[in-house]
Amino acid sequence: MAFSKSFIPYGAYWVSPFCRWQGALASSHAIELAASTAARFFAARKLPMSAMGSLTLGTTVPQRGAFYGAPWLAAMLGAENITGPTLSQACATSARLLLSAASEVEAGVSESVLGIACDRTSNGPHLYYPEPRGIGGRGSAEDWVWDNFNRDPNAKLAMIQTAENAAKKAGIGREEQDEMALLRYEQYLASMAEGRAFQKRYMFPVEVRISRKQSLLVEQDEGIQETTRAGLAKLRPALPGGTCTPGAQTHPADGNAGIFVCSEGRAKELSSDPSIPVRLIAFGTSRVEAGYMPMAVAPAARAALSQAGLGMEDVGAIKTHNPFAINDVLFSKETGVDNEKVNRFGSPLVYGHPQGPTGLRAVVELIEELAMGGGGYGLFSGCAAGDTAMAVVVKVG
Repeated sequence: MAFSKSFIPYGAYWVSPFCRWQGALASSHAIELAASTAARFFAARKLPMSAMGSLTLGTTVPQRGAFYGAPWLAAMLGAENITGPTLSQACATSARLLLSAASEVEAGVSESVLGIACDRTSNGPHLYYPEPRGIGGRGSAEDWVWDNFNRDPNAKLAMIQTAENAAKKAGIGREEQDEMALLRYEQYLASMAEGRAFQKRYMFPVEVRISRKQSLLVEQDEGIQETTRAGLAKLRPALPGGTCTPGAQTHPADGNAGIFVCSEGRAKELSSDPSIPVRLIAFGTSRVEAGYMPMAVAPAARAALSQAGLGMEDVGAIKTHNPFAINDVLFSKETGVDNEKVNRFGSPLVYGHPQGPTGLRAVVELIEELAMGGGGYGLFSGCAAGDTAMAVVVKVG
């Protein structure tokens, strides 16, 4: 079933710069930083707090106090009468957040939902699980970020191995992955052209408190690695005998993003340009064989397009979450879409992977790309832990 009542006010969204692991945002509490960024965005856009009917928080890496989630975030914004859920679905968190918000609007539960996604992969928690009946009464420990990157408890392998599994099954070698990584880097450079003109359409700086009297304003992505064909050729595969090098995979990062999902009337009120309507159309999910995560992206895209009553030929712009270059090689082969049509202004492969807000950034970039081109249908699809994926279809104009 296609959605019909869920709109995104044009311009009523932001994406912070994504900063490399242990970079400028490494010591900032992700939820508190998202709250301060949201407050500054509201002030800059002159949006009243009453614009927020409810709030949905998407986050995947626990921070101190995260148990209180969305209600705490709303309170930090001065909206103590507002509540809502806290969602977590690995790198599908943003898509799930949009689906939750749109469902509230479609059902008439709320006229306006503010969705905020944030994560800090840097300095993730180290957890201790008590086991009183264990040997000597000792428990077990888990590094939330790295242990989960390195072992899916179902497939019993690391995420990088899912990339190798998919490459082997599809008969895709290193050369195709390196060429895709180079293309995605060149596309990111397009977003930096003319003084970062494209990024400035949606990117909002974050203010990081250094001390009681000093703060740092972070205005652009941090940790972008220059990519050349010769440089890629020098890299060794991440796994012995593999095809995926560090140049053909993303890097952990920190950041946040926010977006309004509203009824049509409320969207017009909050839009910076009411002549550009943006509507959420449909969602799709998929799950593939254990250990083959990159292969889930195309089925999720087809599911979302089917819900929308559209074909791939109807879509004017496509964004993907691509933690590995193999994701996009597979997507292109399975859908027949030209590589150049996907991720025209950058993708997570290049600007990083803070999990929660990653997909939201892709959707916001998708909206802006469509707006620049005069409108049309757009598709976002991205994989997530557990050999799953989620996809979103939007219409602009």
